[in-house]
Amino acid sequence: MVPAHLRNNEDVVDLLSRRNAEMASLLEIGKTLTSSLELRDVLKGIMAQLERLLQPQIWSLLLKDEETGELTFEIAVSPVSNDLKGMRLQPGQGVAGWVAQQGEALLIPDVSKDTRFDNSVAIAVDYPVSSIACVPLKIRERVLGVLELIGVDGSEPFNPENMPLLGALADFAAIAIDNARNYQRISELVITDDLTGLYNARHFHELLEYEVVRAKRYGSQVSLLFLDLDHFKEVNDTYGHLVGSRVIAEVGHLIRRHIRSADRAARYGGDEYVIVLPNTGKQGALSAATKMLERLHEHSFQADSGEQITMTASFGVATYPDDAPNKTELIRAADTAMYDAKEGGRNGVCSFENDFIKKYEMPGK
Repeated sequence: MVPAHLRNNEDVVDLLSRRNAEMASLLEIGKTLTSSLELRDVLKGIMAQLERLLQPQIWSLLLKDEETGELTFEIAVSPVSNDLKGMRLQPGQGVAGWVAQQGEALLIPDVSKDTRFDNSVAIAVDYPVSSIACVPLKIRERVLGVLELIGVDGSEPFNPENMPLLGALADFAAIAIDNARNYQRISELVITDDLTGLYNARHFHELLEYEVVRAKRYGSQVSLLFLDLDHFKEVNDTYGHLVGSRVIAEVGHLIRRHIRSADRAARYGGDEYVIVLPNTGKQGALSAATKMLERLHEHSFQADSGEQITMTASFGVATYPDDAPNKTELIRAADTAMYDAKEGGRNGVCSFENDFIKKYEMPGK
C-alpha cells in the first residue's frame, strides 16, 4: 500500500504534469490562432483548438454586432447546429447575452435554478439544456462575443477547474478575431471610396476583369451599368460643395442598399458610378437600371435649408459577350450608352446593342 504522503506527492506530480501539458497546448493554440488574418480561418482554428483542448460535445461561438449589441451564432457544434447557425440573440438575452453585457465568465450547473437562462432558443431548436459554461471573448475591456459550452440532460456537469483554461482560450480567440477584423478593415480602406462606401475605381477594374473571365469560362453573361448624375454641377453651384458631397454619398448608399448581394458597385469618379451584374443578361440589366432610377426619383435629397433637391441620372447598359469581347470594350460600350442617354434628354436608361441605342424613359417623364 502506498503511503498517504507519497500518494499526495504523486497527485502533485500528476497535477503539475497536466498543467504543463495545458500550458504547452495554450502556447501552441496562441501560435495557431494568431497565424492567420482571415476571420474564417481564425474561427476554424478556434473550433479545432477548443475540441482538442476540452473535447466538448456541444458548444457554440457567438460574435457580437458592434452596432446593435446582438449576438450571432457563428459556430455551433451540436445535433441541432444547422438550426442554430445564424440565429441571433438580443442584447442581454439568456446566459450568453448576460456574459456579453457583463464581460464575466459564468458557470451554471443547473439552468432550471438560474433566472438568467432563457429557454426560448432551446425550445426553438427542440434541445434539452441542463447546464452551461460561458466565457466572454474580451480584448481591452471590449467584448467581441462569447464561447458557450452546453450540457444536456443526463450529461456530467462541467468541471469548474476547466473554467480558467476556457477563459485563456477565449483570450487567445479574442486577440485573433480582433486582429482579423482590423486587417479586414484596413484591406477595405485600400479598395473603398471614402465618401460613398462603395468600391473605388481601381478595385472596380479588378472586379470586372474577374467577372468577365468567369463569364467566359462558364459561358455566362455579365452586364455593366454606368450612371452619371444629371446637372450635378448645378447642385454644387447652387447649394455648395458640402451639399454636393452629401448628395454623392447618399447616392452611393442608395445604390449599396438596393443591389443584389452578388452585384458589385463602385464610384468611378466625380458623380459617376458603375454597377457590375454577374450572371445577368441585357433585359435583366435594363430592369435593374430602371429600378435604380426609380429609387433615385423616390429618394428625398435636401439642402442645408431643408429645400428639396431633385436628382436624376443617365444610365448606360452593356453586356458581355453580346456587346463587347473583353473588359475594356465592355466599359467603353456602357460609357457610350450612358453618354447617349445624356444626349437623348437625360433621366433615362440606354443600352448598347450592335452600335445602336435604345432609350428607356421613366414613366411620365
